[in-house]
Amino acid sequence: MSSQRPAGPNTPAWVRDAVFYQIFPDRFARSARMQPPGPLEAWDTPPTRHGFKGGDLRGITERLGELQELGITALYLCPIFSSASNHRYHTYDYFNVDPMLGGNEAFRELLDAAHARGMRIILDGVFNHASRGFWPFHHVLENGAQSPYVDWFYTDEAFLRGDRPLIAYPEAAEWHAKQSGGAGGGVASGLETGIGYKAWWQLPALPKINVGNAEAREHLLQAAEFWIRFGADGWRLDVPEEIDDESFWQEFRTRVRAINPEAYTVGEIWKRADAWLTGDRFDAVMNYPLTEAILGYAGSGRLARDLGDHNDTYKRPELDAAQFAEKLTEIMGWYHPATTAVQLNLLGSHDTPRLRSIVGGSAAAARLATLVQLALPGAPCIYYGDELGALGANDPANRGPFPADLASVDAEASAFRDFVRGAVAARHEHVVLRSGALRVVHAEGPVLVLERSADPVGFEGAPLELVPGAARRLLVATNTGDGPARVQVRLDGVSGVTRIDWEGVTGAATLRSDGALEIDLPPVSGAIFQLS
Repeated sequence: MSSQRPAGPNTPAWVRDAVFYQIFPDRFARSARMQPPGPLEAWDTPPTRHGFKGGDLRGITERLGELQELGITALYLCPIFSSASNHRYHTYDYFNVDPMLGGNEAFRELLDAAHARGMRIILDGVFNHASRGFWPFHHVLENGAQSPYVDWFYTDEAFLRGDRPLIAYPEAAEWHAKQSGGAGGGVASGLETGIGYKAWWQLPALPKINVGNAEAREHLLQAAEFWIRFGADGWRLDVPEEIDDESFWQEFRTRVRAINPEAYTVGEIWKRADAWLTGDRFDAVMNYPLTEAILGYAGSGRLARDLGDHNDTYKRPELDAAQFAEKLTEIMGWYHPATTAVQLNLLGSHDTPRLRSIVGGSAAAARLATLVQLALPGAPCIYYGDELGALGANDPANRGPFPADLASVDAEASAFRDFVRGAVAARHEHVVLRSGALRVVHAEGPVLVLERSADPVGFEGAPLELVPGAARRLLVATNTGDGPARVQVRLDGVSGVTRIDWEGVTGAATLRSDGALEIDLPPVSGAIFQLS
């Protein structure tokens, strides 16, 4: 799956070696140093759509040691800018961190502490739409078509003529119309078209920003520059396809890279995205096609088909090893290796049910999926709590609170975390797991065997620089079946085999007298073997 190709896009070198951790700030950690503005939702109760639990950036700073011990080298933070929603995808100030998260000072502290540990931080940028509280939109609501900010948004002609208001809260307008017996100016009968402005998915809370307006465009681009100058290491861009202006993202990349040539830009695009990854817009996208393939294989026979999301992900057929290998080969060949090497490879996010819930609640299948994720080219990203085997169906259950104290988690969660920590450590220790060539050795029934190799070149077609004694060839073997499996493979140049051990790893491999390599795997398990 690797080949010599012309020089590809200039993607950040550090991402190839990174292990990301996605944090939903309101639900990760609450610092005693923060004074809440009022009552908060109890931390250990189930999450709600509108409740605030009070997680903050100082809380993240105080738990960086735990994340570093897990092997995390980069954080992806869901939006942190001022907002009236707990997820903060409803921005009202792009230049200030939400006061409930600790403001800009708390982010300064977090950045400095993370960088001191060698950890990077990328931010979530929502530039397609803002919120009803976004001050330029509020200005338009207060002043109508006379507001100098009116062209920052898409409003209808009747509003511009002064013949109608914008209905930012149509539910209230509809209620009033029903109470008064009137038609409510069309609001009651046509909420979707009656608000008077374009909004994301026509949700009144999310007015769409007109990036074709020079001043609005500059405001957003200056915000992107501001936070990179502040010290952020890149951007995850929310719904970028909704901005139908290629030049906006080209300028975004140019201006961000002018400040930090190693800044990472990754777009939330749920499908193959060739046009976005030619080097002029994004370095990577969130690799949901790979997510779906891994879960289709790891969860084969146990996928929770009643769970889904707004993109209908995870509802496609389950995959046996051969089907997964075919899909994996396809995905790994979509882009230039320099791009594939920095794809954000995730198994879950704030937009999907949690990993373990998707695979039918099976901790073993979730561990197997994580092992595969950590053994492939690209930057793996762990959604907070998934390293504990957390459960959570659709929103808001998939955004539950992280344990306030890891010492209080049960034995199963602790063992799950130990397994993940060991798999992450193996990835850090062995260059070939990150950058080695990738080859399918065996794919039949539930058993898959992959080889990651430095011989003769790595995944991107260039020789790998290995320290003396480093592994040159590794096998990643997995069995998704409910029974034990034994397979034999034949490889050239093998004189010995040893299992890479960490907590929770099972399976064995022996080199037979006839030269065949025999691999034994317990049900729903995986292991990594070093070849010599």
